[in-house]
Amino acid sequence: MLTEDEVRGALRDCYDPEIPCNIVDLGLVQTIFIERDLNAPGASIPGVPEKHRVAVTLTPSNPTEDAEAQLRAQIANRLAGFETISGTTVHIVHTPQWTPQDITPTGRRTLGLDGNPALVQIR
Repeated sequence: MLTEDEVRGALRDCYDPEIPCNIVDLGLVQTIFIERDLNAPGASIPGVPEKHRVAVTLTPSNPTEDAEAQLRAQIANRLAGFETISGTTVHIVHTPQWTPQDITPTGRRTLGLDGNPALVQIR
């Protein structure tokens, strides 16, 4: 069975178009919903791996059409590499609006925001 952790791990390969950090550690990913795809080819054949449909909801850091299109394409392309994913839907929401406070501790380290007294700390 495909897990949210596996999907979240794969999404760490998808980067924000403007901020050099992955979308998970930036805190852009709001929800991941996984459901079995009972209509996928081979779904009723014994021995064929179970297929899933994945829906990802995220808030972009920059709500422009170009940035949103890039995010959608990255996510769809990355998850298309999973044998067990038959389809991906990306929902872009603008509420709640993304803020730097959504960045994870790992993202803060990646961006050099922790441990540098010259930078304003956002908590």
